[in-house]
Amino acid sequence: MIDAKVLRENPDVVRAALTKRGENPAKVDEILVADSERRSSIAAFESLRAEQKGLGKQVAQAKGDERTALLERTKALAAEVKAHEATANEAEKRFDLLSRALPNLVSDQAPVGGEDDFVVLEEIGKPRDFAAEGFEPRDHLELGELLGAIDMERGAKVSGARFYFLKGVAAQLQLGMLQLAINQAVEYGFTPMITPTLVKPEVMDGTGYLNAHDDVYRLEEPELYLVGTSEVALAGYHMDEIVDLSNGPVRYAGWSSCYRREAGSYGKDTRGIIRVHQFDKVEMFSYCSLEEAEAEHQRLLGWEKEMLDKMELAYRVIDTATGDLGASAYRKFDCEAWVPTQGAYRELTSTSNTTDYQARRLNIRHRDADGKTRHVATLNGTLATTRWIVAILETHQLPDGSVRVPVALRPYVGGREVLEPVRG
Repeated sequence: MIDAKVLRENPDVVRAALTKRGENPAKVDEILVADSERRSSIAAFESLRAEQKGLGKQVAQAKGDERTALLERTKALAAEVKAHEATANEAEKRFDLLSRALPNLVSDQAPVGGEDDFVVLEEIGKPRDFAAEGFEPRDHLELGELLGAIDMERGAKVSGARFYFLKGVAAQLQLGMLQLAINQAVEYGFTPMITPTLVKPEVMDGTGYLNAHDDVYRLEEPELYLVGTSEVALAGYHMDEIVDLSNGPVRYAGWSSCYRREAGSYGKDTRGIIRVHQFDKVEMFSYCSLEEAEAEHQRLLGWEKEMLDKMELAYRVIDTATGDLGASAYRKFDCEAWVPTQGAYRELTSTSNTTDYQARRLNIRHRDADGKTRHVATLNGTLATTRWIVAILETHQLPDGSVRVPVALRPYVGGREVLEPVRG
């Protein structure tokens, strides 16, 4: 949620942010009208309420006809107060509804444009030249089937399209990746967390995911939502609290299963485990002051790159364009690994600075050096997830369908340096 003071005093900043996102800046005018109505109705209610309190004191001291007249005025005023209170509450709800629908502001440093207007900040490693090596690479699903590691057919039989079983070495690879990510996070001061995967509507809404996304699974009774990232539960962890930032950022690393409907993506990445309904992930989440948010964002990106380097992958870092930011993101960096059979880079990690947007919606604050309470900034970043298996298998494959294991993952697969195809 954007600060109401910013909306009133700098509406052009909000209009400019909406324009950069490709949204209608006229939304701001509607919200300003609602804000004006809200404030005037609250002022009218408070004025009548003050008069009501004053009359109460007069009635206690009055006698005779004066007392009778005051009592009649008190009775009429009570009805007016009640009506104005209802009007003020309705105006408050309308303003809240409209303002919560606004996305966050955007960084001046973020490239302006749509999905394809990102800026490449860095390229790390070189994609393998399989032609020079003399063989055609297999895709991750064929490799997974050869290794007895990925079973899409039985996943569909049990749960439907875009579900799967990870078996044997694939299960070990995923567990190893996630454990390695947790170990790295702990090394850098994160508290490891295994988080709920069902959250209340106010938590889902508080993170900006409820109305901005149509790929969320919802349970009707009781009303709960399956999370698409542990960011949601970790953001809600300190809802309605004052967080102690006196020792610097408070950091959590959440391990959870994640669920996404992938609505609107039918026909895209239907083969294998690139775009699926369920996956596992370790997510970094930070609470810090607004002043430190930009530096913390760079730290999260650095930790993502460190994990990708351990997977020995070729990847690039992109600065996501304004029209491709999520509703809560002020700025977002993605790390995309090279997928040989697609001849393209595909997203493996994402880290977002959401400034105080989520904290305002969830009422999360801290005390500054002067003892004043202020909203915190929240940031998130992927540290490992199921999709990484795609890039690992394809990047490290050998001509016979076996796969070399990155050094960092070898302890998690029994010390094996190469995963061999299953025979027979």
